[in-house]
Amino acid sequence: MTISYNWLCDYLPEKTDPEKLSKILTSIGLEVESLEKYESIQGGLQGLIIGEVLEAEQHPNADKLRLTKVNIGGSEPLQIVCGAPNVAAGQKVVVATVGTTIYPLTGEPLTMKVAKIRGVESHGMICAEDEIGIGESHAGIMVLPNDVKVGSPASEYFQTYSDWIYEIGLTPNRMDAMSHLGVARDVCAYLSHHNRKGTKAKTPYTNNLKAENNSLPIKVTVENTEACPRYSGVSIANVTVKESPQWLKDRLIAIGQRPINNIVDITNYVLHETGQPLHAFDADKIKGNEVLVKNLPEGTLFTTLDEKERKLSNEDLMICNGNSEGMCIAGVFGGVESGVKESTKNVFLESACFSSTSIRRTSLRHGLRTDAATRFEKGVDISNTVNVLKRAAKLIQEVAGGEIASEIVDIYPEKKHKTEVALKNHYLKKLSGKNYHSDTIKNLLQSLDFEIIKEGMDELWVAVPFSKPDISLPADIVEEIIRIDGLDNIEIPSSITITPAVNELGTKESLKEKIATYLVGLGFSEIMTNSITNSKYYSEEVLGSSVKMINSLSADLDVMRPSMLETGLEAIAFNINRRNSNLKFFEFGKTYHQKETGKYSEKEHLCIYITGADHEDVWNEKSKNSDLYQAKGIAAGILSLAGLTDAKIEKPEGNAVIEVSHSKNKLAGIQQVSKKRLQQFDIKQNVFFIDFNFESLLKLFERNQITYKEISKYPAVTRDLAMVVNSSTTYEALESTVKKLKLSKLQDIRLFDVFESDKLGKDKKSMAMSFTFLDEEKTMTDKEIDSMVSKLIQSFEKELGAEIRK
Repeated sequence: MTISYNWLCDYLPEKTDPEKLSKILTSIGLEVESLEKYESIQGGLQGLIIGEVLEAEQHPNADKLRLTKVNIGGSEPLQIVCGAPNVAAGQKVVVATVGTTIYPLTGEPLTMKVAKIRGVESHGMICAEDEIGIGESHAGIMVLPNDVKVGSPASEYFQTYSDWIYEIGLTPNRMDAMSHLGVARDVCAYLSHHNRKGTKAKTPYTNNLKAENNSLPIKVTVENTEACPRYSGVSIANVTVKESPQWLKDRLIAIGQRPINNIVDITNYVLHETGQPLHAFDADKIKGNEVLVKNLPEGTLFTTLDEKERKLSNEDLMICNGNSEGMCIAGVFGGVESGVKESTKNVFLESACFSSTSIRRTSLRHGLRTDAATRFEKGVDISNTVNVLKRAAKLIQEVAGGEIASEIVDIYPEKKHKTEVALKNHYLKKLSGKNYHSDTIKNLLQSLDFEIIKEGMDELWVAVPFSKPDISLPADIVEEIIRIDGLDNIEIPSSITITPAVNELGTKESLKEKIATYLVGLGFSEIMTNSITNSKYYSEEVLGSSVKMINSLSADLDVMRPSMLETGLEAIAFNINRRNSNLKFFEFGKTYHQKETGKYSEKEHLCIYITGADHEDVWNEKSKNSDLYQAKGIAAGILSLAGLTDAKIEKPEGNAVIEVSHSKNKLAGIQQVSKKRLQQFDIKQNVFFIDFNFESLLKLFERNQITYKEISKYPAVTRDLAMVVNSSTTYEALESTVKKLKLSKLQDIRLFDVFESDKLGKDKKSMAMSFTFLDEEKTMTDKEIDSMVSKLIQSFEKELGAEIRK
């Protein structure tokens, strides 16, 4: 949910600092995920001043430069060297003075400094359109009209707009906060409770809307009152459809909405102001001057505003004309024929309440996740349709002219009664852990527009406002009280009593605990990502066996993840975008698949993600970027924890993924994520990914028998060998050669150096290895050790053509 600070402040009795307001919003359960500065022109033209060119002479040392004197309203004119061919004395121009930062359309921001250009000092810059981000022209400097005041800020002349934009992580039950006015009500309730004074949100509604004539009456008939319990409308004649005024465009653009025309923009403005969707029809397209709210036969074709022909279901509620021809999919999307166009002169404005179930089904059926559908499917305030209609009609008159050409039509056959809920004080104490005074509870609920019906010794009966259709239980009332009191004000008890579990961890949990402890010790953080993700990340082949969501929460969350890579990359991108680029993540999670038989399956994984530097710079060691070898080492460490030291880690020829296997069981894959996949998430640094089949790992772990033995009392002996091999020889080949010998007293091998030089020969390199030998029953003799080293040398020479370096 996107909320504009300027817009929100219109309904608050007094302005609150954006940062303080952000904390209040989070405290009342409207978690602020981001707070960002919005500027219609980047930089807001700060520091730019309107100036007048007094002189423009040839630069003494350059043919294409001019030496100018520019008056910016100061005591002395500025000397500025200018390369524009159109600069001339008498022009009014935009000047960037020394210390000002300009933001060109392309390239990085530039801060003005005193500069010597061909031997002459320049104290600023006369700007072209593209150099300050207000246009694309670079043909010359921008020349302003002569009546512009010298010395005035450029931001005033160009009427730049700035704002603060909140991104709020709204929970699905909070439809009452899906508007600026709804958020303002919550903020005022918080301020009223904490400042101990009545604070009410300013209302934008008006009651003085009257029909100026009855020249355009539209009859409304609602045939399906279950799907449309209330329908209100009014006609406005002789409007002028044109571009919206700047204030309206600024408000909509700031929250990510695209201005269309003044009529449509007002309906969008009021939607985001009040949370009530509206629709404007071209009244001249309503045949028979009648609106029918009904269902059409199965398979009826209807062309929507996006010019796509859709086949309707007989469950889709439609807004039709007098001939029963569809004009709009009710509460979801308008039709191409009846929409407001530049030629429209008369408008019929709709404000209705539609069944959330009906709208949700229709929206999902046609894949139309519109702002209106999102609000209707969560429930709107059925008592507010006429108030919102009047508000929108007044605004349309302000921006498009016209007159109210009919009485307000309001079809509301069955008046809805407010939900009544009883709250017991001991229940409130039990859930909140806090004692509230009865007066505090009443004041707090009344500030949220709850109506107190009756009060008993330990019970309070309240009527829930229509703007909160999700509230029906005492627990919901408790949540409202805790929210406005402040979620961060919940008291923490001085002591917590728990009963410790006596059961040991199961094998599965034990292995998870082991691995998690190991990874955290290496600097990893455990993450938990959403099992539902976006189908756009996957190919059609992958999606063919994936589990698709029938009733998805949003268009971006429509499939159960067939792979854990993509959700992990989302977490990495989120962190990188916030300047946290050195990341080590791990996650235990599941992937989901559909078999050919139609049945579903789940697979449990352990996934590890590595990107950026392996550690921060320290005084005695520079950081280095993570690589595939680091990922392989971590995988080997996990195998060791599981007791699978004999597992194979090998890279099949022609395969980008390193495979980890044990007894023909594939355990994991290690890979560097492809550039193409990283581009999907706008990640510009390497990412390494380890994907363990946790179920297979667990089965092998369970088979292992833990054995103990005494630490040897005899010393281990280490011998080093350096050999020259072909440059294509891998450590895997060396390791495999050693294992073939089956030397029982060889405890460990380690590669500690790789050296390449032309002096070794063409396509040659040196690899140095350390071998550790141990006899647990006696001290080894030199003869025994030399014998084993000799076998190693012979094997390396025979198998790999190695030359031992003496």
